[in-house]
Amino acid sequence: MSLPPNFLDELRTRLSLSQVVGRKVMWDQRKSNQGKGDMWAPCPFHQEKSASFHVDDRKGFYYCFGCHAKGDAISFVRETENVGFMEAVEILAGEAGMPMPARDPKAQEKADLRTELTQVMEQAAQFFIMQLKTGAGAAARDYLDRRRMTDATRDTFGIGFAPDGWQGLWDHLRGKGVSEQMILDCGLAKASSKGGKPYDTFRNRIMFPIRDARGRCIAFGGRAMDPNDNAKYLNSPETLLFDKGRNLYNMGPARAASGKGAPLIVAEGYMDVIALSAAGFGASVAPLGTAVTEDQLHLMWRISDEPLIALDGDTAGMRAAYRVIDLALPLLEAGKSLRFAVMPPGKDPDDLIRVDGAAGLQKVLDAALPMVSLLWQRETEGQVFDSPERRAALDKVLREKIMLIRDPSVRGHYGEAIKELRWELFRTARRPQKRQGAFRPGKSGGKFGAPSWQVEKGAGDSVRNSMLVAAGESAETRQHEAVVLAALVTCPDLIEEFEPELEQMHCADPTHAILRDQLLRHAGMDAKALRAEILHHLGPEPLETLLSARHVAVTPCIRRPGNTDLARMTVAEQLAKLSARAGHQAELAEAEEDLEGPSDEAVTWRLGQAANARHQAERSQQNDRVEYDVGPNGARIDRDERSALDALLERIEYAKRGS
Repeated sequence: MSLPPNFLDELRTRLSLSQVVGRKVMWDQRKSNQGKGDMWAPCPFHQEKSASFHVDDRKGFYYCFGCHAKGDAISFVRETENVGFMEAVEILAGEAGMPMPARDPKAQEKADLRTELTQVMEQAAQFFIMQLKTGAGAAARDYLDRRRMTDATRDTFGIGFAPDGWQGLWDHLRGKGVSEQMILDCGLAKASSKGGKPYDTFRNRIMFPIRDARGRCIAFGGRAMDPNDNAKYLNSPETLLFDKGRNLYNMGPARAASGKGAPLIVAEGYMDVIALSAAGFGASVAPLGTAVTEDQLHLMWRISDEPLIALDGDTAGMRAAYRVIDLALPLLEAGKSLRFAVMPPGKDPDDLIRVDGAAGLQKVLDAALPMVSLLWQRETEGQVFDSPERRAALDKVLREKIMLIRDPSVRGHYGEAIKELRWELFRTARRPQKRQGAFRPGKSGGKFGAPSWQVEKGAGDSVRNSMLVAAGESAETRQHEAVVLAALVTCPDLIEEFEPELEQMHCADPTHAILRDQLLRHAGMDAKALRAEILHHLGPEPLETLLSARHVAVTPCIRRPGNTDLARMTVAEQLAKLSARAGHQAELAEAEEDLEGPSDEAVTWRLGQAANARHQAERSQQNDRVEYDVGPNGARIDRDERSALDALLERIEYAKRGS
């Protein structure tokens, strides 16, 4: 329907925005100046205690400095009442005493029919309330008493009873002059397939009126009193008034309670919502007998930025939670998410309140998990990731889930959170087992970096000689590690590119290991943000020590930060050196561990001397027996290390082409 020119301008002129808003907020008397139309209050659109919501009565606009909500009287009514544009205009026009322009005849007819249907639904609601108080409703009252539902709570929610008869409600409404077609259009009765008289939809059931955001009865939910009934809960069929996927039970009262600061709790059924509200959790809603829909999610987010999904702690409840996650992932936005409060096994919120009271439920709500944690739990719980293939499968599934998120900022933060969880899981899985024999690799042993050898008593002097060789090797290893870490600190864009190698680089220097973990956990940040995170977690000393080391400071990519290609080549070169050294040390370790008894000390001594000779030759520029290449940053690399470097660079180039 189109409105005449200037109609909306006149409507806004007649209205006081502060009066419209004042029905939903409590003004801050210290900050507000009513004479100037300058009003302040806690925002009704998000939970807060400070008065950051500003209404400029003269200009007719509001703005929240917290959630940035803004608009005029029409938009305020649309958001707080959950109505469309024209319905908001109608509400405000009625308050301003302005008649609405003539509508399209068909649209007017439809609106009139909706009004008539809601009137019939209210008559049905009153009939059910009266029946609960009769002798026919005695069993239903006993059931509600056992569920500890007080008379005051029954009155608040309009609880009633549908008698066990075929035409009880039908005859009552027909006696009030309601037409047969209106009763059928409300979904209160069904036509007989045998050509007989229509019969009531609800029979022998406790009745729960379902109301829209404005409090109008649009449907019913009924709980069967007969334990043998096929449908324990039955909802009204969809009608002109009722679309079960676009409504929530208790939506109007929940929105009002949420506006006063109460957290929005999403429970499974009517009884849960009623129990929650009676226990002081007034901002409680439930989907209407179906899985949560996209429209219902948007309704929840209109009420609260982060609803708490409180589902039963059984298998079915967890499956429902996982379905909600899959539905919500593409819809997430900055500040719009979900948290999951998982009830104890075998209990729903109603059970928990009856046993442990409101305090027991509050404890579960306080421990609610963010959505990313439940997503991780679903993909990892009960599984073992003891092979590269299983880990790759997990990465693939999680990557596919994260890519469903449309908001790039939220998607990026989910990636960081998953990377953190993945790192913790795989780091634990990679911890090496202690080996039996003369030597055991310590925690720093691995593909990259020198193993930290632990010596068994009685191994002999020759073993100590071998340890001296390993100590020299460890010093060289620490230098290579330092250059790798410093290059990535100055050029963090390369961290993700070298992430597999970093994860396997079990550092000889404990401080290097800590720095490596920080790089992996904060991959994706720029250099400034990364340094800030490292300083926050470790303080200034580790980073200053790393970058001021002589062998680091003279590295070309450190002297000229910002040259990504030079940094890439430097990191690849240093990782190749570490790989070659680790391979040589592994061979020595294997040979030494195979030796048993003092008779093998001569062989051990010869192995130590061979390792020492190799490193002396490696550092000698005059040794003709070692063939050297020159790396891109001026370092000399022997041919064995060059082959490892070439293989690594080839893999990087292939990955770049593939991306």
